[in-house]
Amino acid sequence: MKSMTDAAADYSAWIGRREISDDELALAPALAAAATLDDTLTHFEKGSPLPPLWHWFYFLPRAPQAQLDVDGHPQRGGFMPPIPYPRRMFAGARLRFHRPLLIGQPARREALIRDIRQKSGRSGSLAFVSLLCSFYQDGVLCIEEEQDIVYREPGPAVARPRVIDWPPVDNATWSRIVTPDPTLLFRFSALTFNAHRIHYDRPYAVDEEGYPGLVVHGPLTAVLLMELLRKNAPRPVASFSFRGLAPLFDLAPFRLLCSGNDGRMSLEALAPDGVAAMSASADLMPA
Repeated sequence: MKSMTDAAADYSAWIGRREISDDELALAPALAAAATLDDTLTHFEKGSPLPPLWHWFYFLPRAPQAQLDVDGHPQRGGFMPPIPYPRRMFAGARLRFHRPLLIGQPARREALIRDIRQKSGRSGSLAFVSLLCSFYQDGVLCIEEEQDIVYREPGPAVARPRVIDWPPVDNATWSRIVTPDPTLLFRFSALTFNAHRIHYDRPYAVDEEGYPGLVVHGPLTAVLLMELLRKNAPRPVASFSFRGLAPLFDLAPFRLLCSGNDGRMSLEALAPDGVAAMSASADLMPA
């Protein structure tokens, strides 16, 4: 019998597994998200379209308290494979927006595990889970999302980031400086029902997982990039992809940038030292 810590463990039985969840897309989560993201201009009511990526505030797993692991995540097994590596990250995704989900109308999420790959690198053993999520309303496909979930072994402690003075940006680039304080991280954890302790429990994040501070959620960074685009772009977003490159922490502000032309946009989140922590791209709907 193979150990749970055996890098050669076979998870092929999980490939092809499906999970279906339904949600009424209530108004309250959208209003809470708007407050968390300081969106005081968009009017939300029943029937309003959800902004892109805000579907992450719905279809949430609700594991009982007794079934949470020591890190705050649901215990391994069930729909997702029981990969034992403690560092779990939503590392990236590719999304296509066919039509907006509407608030206050029932919707369905269908998730499919497409692939599971394991490998060893300089930082230790890793496992990659590829997940396809399809979102429907009135039987019509609204959003397709391919997620990359990464599991990795514990690594060396992560150094505190350097802080530089931000260089100026040109007039064609949209930018924003974000201060990721613990309150923002707590509220985003609450919005996504995410109990992972690295986002709100500083002693755990520092002493147990080796981070220099609280970790900014990858999806929060992606949402903030999308909000920068949504509030400045002349047309709706047709597709969006992002990839996490390095963690961000609540120790210093980070910078968001967006530029492009002909409807093809490039985005990135820069850590306090000026190094890219997340890269992203987007296509706008045709004019």
